[in-house]
Amino acid sequence: EEQKRLLENRPDQPQNPKVLRIAIIGAPNAGKSTLSNQLLGRKVFPVSKKVHTTRCKARGVITQEDTQLIILDTPGLTNPLKAKRHNLDEAMLTDPWDSMKHADLVLVLVDVSDHWTRNALSKEVLKCLSQFPHIPSVLVLNKVDILKKKFLLLEIVADLTEGIVNGKKLEVKFALKQDSSSAAKSPLQITQASPPESKVPGSPCGQEKHQAQEGSSLDKSSDAGGAGTGEAQGPKRYGPEDLKDMKGWPHFQEIFMLAALRGEEVDTLKRYLLMQAKPGPWEFHSDVLTSQSPQEICDNIIREKVLEYLPLEVPYGVTQVTEIWEEGGCGELLIVQSLLVPRESHKRMLIGRGGKVISRIAREAGQDLMNTFLCDVHLKLKVEVKS
Repeated sequence: EEQKRLLENRPDQPQNPKVLRIAIIGAPNAGKSTLSNQLLGRKVFPVSKKVHTTRCKARGVITQEDTQLIILDTPGLTNPLKAKRHNLDEAMLTDPWDSMKHADLVLVLVDVSDHWTRNALSKEVLKCLSQFPHIPSVLVLNKVDILKKKFLLLEIVADLTEGIVNGKKLEVKFALKQDSSSAAKSPLQITQASPPESKVPGSPCGQEKHQAQEGSSLDKSSDAGGAGTGEAQGPKRYGPEDLKDMKGWPHFQEIFMLAALRGEEVDTLKRYLLMQAKPGPWEFHSDVLTSQSPQEICDNIIREKVLEYLPLEVPYGVTQVTEIWEEGGCGELLIVQSLLVPRESHKRMLIGRGGKVISRIAREAGQDLMNTFLCDVHLKLKVEVKS
């Protein structure tokens, strides 16, 4: 009831409110929801190693002093063929595009640990960026901690940016560390080609060499603008023919490198986002963390565990029905949910030998719900074959 009231009532407004709407796009399983949760500081979006865990767009809200960041966590960009294979509804194809229409800034997330996809943006991502060239975009390289050969980041950055960031050609240098024990440190130095005197003192890249864990941001020249600026005439529009030969996007304004799961360098990105906010009214009350209802959060968290512990395509056919949602006298929450599966064999898989699988799902989902709702949660799950 409280969440409903906060979402329906007019939001509170500070003296000079600022706002920034951020669309996070990328291939399925790049870590968009993990990054969103880390930015929010609480788990409100489902996370799983399986693709298409996020099934619809949901908003996360970060309110700090006079600034509100609205994160549009979107399903991974996919094509109709893959959508059909995973039994995905139409929203999975349209939601990322809708999010772009409302965004002030786009974060393009790339999983650098995936050697199959890391050196080129997917056609869906490029198509999305080319449809909205006026919206400033930032490249975020995720899972940098997993990449053992850090020098590969040079190649990845060059490929994903077509060698251009903020309208300037990149110079990439490999700064070798003397201390071999500092394997976690990023041996990467990226600067933009420009006269030495135009470098901004104390710019992120200079500090990166000494202190960054897995994070990095570009060194900016004095004439490089923030998220609201681009080249004077703005990026040109790209047609299907142009995109055919492109691996990257030459209009990124910044590059960040982080490890979202471990939270490394997420604060650096968050500070940057807060700085990009522009004057404008808040959309949500300062107490709101997400646009989702508690029931939607609950469904998503249970679904995440089902995806995690069931093989192959099986979990995509599970339907969830909440039978009981009650608050107890001491503020505890009792939830009973039925998981409907299409076949008897799926039911046996979901229950597991001696009920081990379903018990584990209930236990882990219950713990996540406690951490999200900050109250005791008693969760019971039943498995039935769809009639």
